Amino acid sequence: MAGITLAEYIRRRKMSLAAVDLQGGDERIIDIAEKYGYRSPTAFNRAFQSFHGIAPSSVKNEGVSVKSFSPIVFRIAVKGATEMNYRIETKESFHIIGVSAPLDKEIENNFVVVPKMWQEASVNGTIQKLAGMMDTLPMGLLGVSACNDEEQWKYFIAVSSTKTSGEFEEYTVPASTWAIFSGTGTNQSIQELEQRIITEWLPTSGYEYANAPDIEVYLNPDPQNAQYEVWIPVTKKKA
Repeated sequence: MAGITLAEYIRRRKMSLAAVDLQGGDERIIDIAEKYGYRSPTAFNRAFQSFHGIAPSSVKNEGVSVKSFSPIVFRIAVKGATEMNYRIETKESFHIIGVSAPLDKEIENNFVVVPKMWQEASVNGTIQKLAGMMDTLPMGLLGVSACNDEEQWKYFIAVSSTKTSGEFEEYTVPASTWAIFSGTGTNQSIQELEQRIITEWLPTSGYEYANAPDIEVYLNPDPQNAQYEVWIPVTKKKA
């Protein structure tokens, strides 16, 4: 949404605030480094120079130019120029089988993990094996982000199936109400749709996120001409 990773945003804010503290005068550089989470003055010096282009010790001199990185402010803009097709469905729990990998709570790290999973699953025949075991709705290749407070966060490449296999991991998607959005295009376009759901649809929908996985359903997995659905678990907002 912001065009910058969370880790980079935090780093820039720390360096911006550190410069203000250094300009204030009396604090030692080693104390400021510790204040912003740097145990080593050398690591702090390196990060500071990377952002500001000068050493921390130079900031105490008048007339030295430093950078300021302001807090990000999100404003919700409701746009009606491009419609989104969706439906609301309540479904019982269903069983999926597939392969999984742990997700990092530093979200940007998952932008490396998940694409690598899909590439490996395509090359080693996992996707073909899973497709042959699909026998219940939703009928498509699934990308399931299971992120709740009770369990290790996981991402599954899976299918909905009544079958079991020692080769694959099993997971039960809980009964939920789903807002289901359809789309076509490239794998990049599904990310754009997910962003629009969160920034445009959800704030004015009368719904809020429920405690269940997010699901991507690839009806046609061609990365350049995909047909897909995005399933968002929702519950009615309380008045």
